[in-house]
Amino acid sequence: MSVEVSKVEPKEIWRNFVLLNEVPRPSKKEEKVIHFLQLFAKNNNLEYKQDEIGNLIITKDATVGMSNKETVVLQSHVDMVHEKNNDVDFDFLTSGIKMYVDGDWIKADGTTLGADNGLGVAAIMAVLESKDISHPKIEALFTIDEETGMTGALNLSNSILTGNILLNLDTEEDDEICIGCAGGVDITMHREYKLVEPSEDEVFVRVLLNGLTGGHSGAEIHKGLGNSNKILFKIIADINNLFDIKISNVDGGGLRNAIPRESSLTVSFSKAHLDEFNDHIKNSSEQYSSNFLKTDPNFNLEFNLLDTSFSSLSYSDSSDLMNSIKECPNGVFEMSKNIDNLVETSNNLANIKLNDGKLKIQCLTRSSSEDSKEKLSKKISKIFENINCECVFSGGYPGWEPNINSLTLKEAKKSYTKLFSSDPKVNVIHAGLECGIIGSHYPTMDMISFGPTILGAHSPDEKASISSTKKFWSFFKEVLANIPEKN
Repeated sequence: MSVEVSKVEPKEIWRNFVLLNEVPRPSKKEEKVIHFLQLFAKNNNLEYKQDEIGNLIITKDATVGMSNKETVVLQSHVDMVHEKNNDVDFDFLTSGIKMYVDGDWIKADGTTLGADNGLGVAAIMAVLESKDISHPKIEALFTIDEETGMTGALNLSNSILTGNILLNLDTEEDDEICIGCAGGVDITMHREYKLVEPSEDEVFVRVLLNGLTGGHSGAEIHKGLGNSNKILFKIIADINNLFDIKISNVDGGGLRNAIPRESSLTVSFSKAHLDEFNDHIKNSSEQYSSNFLKTDPNFNLEFNLLDTSFSSLSYSDSSDLMNSIKECPNGVFEMSKNIDNLVETSNNLANIKLNDGKLKIQCLTRSSSEDSKEKLSKKISKIFENINCECVFSGGYPGWEPNINSLTLKEAKKSYTKLFSSDPKVNVIHAGLECGIIGSHYPTMDMISFGPTILGAHSPDEKASISSTKKFWSFFKEVLANIPEKN
């Protein structure tokens, strides 16, 4: 399956991408992929070093005639989001990604593809091993743990890089050059409940919502994609207004930076209301399927009657939890007042788990405004503190302030126009890039971000465009050939 991908043009990128995707590379467990890149450096007679947190830097000298150009830092993160469909048997910790060609797209078989940011890593590898690409001295920076905390960038050594220009390869539209992005903060809510025992009158059901599209909680938060946690809790809360519901178990969503696609609730209620419950689920299925027809065409809501009983939250605690989830902001909170069509502030209600009375809720709040980020995160924490949850903020990272006077941007725009006879879009994005964090360590570094077109990142629908990757490769080489001279 993946063999055919390695034969796609440009082979320099796709061959390396196939090799990379054979190596498990979950966030916070990047040892295998770092070792893979170290072996790659050795095999190509390139020097490498690591900083204390684990980021890897591979160095390559300038090609003939390019030693007068500024040293360039080529940067991508090595970890990938691990999401799969529930009906797919796959272990991300031991198995390589199974890929295939579908027309102009490279896809994975029921899992995330890892093109975010594996194509960037593969492109850098292609430059490092090349014999015929003109480029200045290169410091290839491979960061760890971008997807679950920006740990690598946040803890990057302040003295390990010498380059004054950084090319980040983590943008996912091939006609864009990115010059700014949002910052973010993780919010985690905890509570442990005292459970109540079931009565003889109760029935227990498992309600499942799946088939949603999911996607990137920054770049795609404005698309109105269904959030399985919000939708399922609203449905059950509406039923709770008709008759009392108790919650026993919750398994909703996955990673913070992925819009949740699947959620399940185990709930109980009086046997007398079973027919009413069935009718409401049926009506809700029809209503929400219609509401989300364009964004989530595979919307599926169902329930199963269970033959076992469980301890549960009390009616009061169950209602409080439902109402808090309903109240919690999700999706776009505020649009930018300065840049058209740019989301300024958002929240992703990413993950809800309740098991044996232990509740854990995870959100990712993003904003290009530190004030707005603080305002929204405090609003969310207040909602859950009101039901006696402990709220913890972690993993905060700054946004990337745009520099419209960037010399690197000026030259990159020239290169794009020369190659494609049109001007690139120069954008600020709502997703989180590492550039702002790296810039906090190296304040004088000039940065831009670009990359090939990738759709559905952070979901099993992730796919990378073949023609776009070809376009990106030609642009990348042209940018390298036209790096400004040293001052």
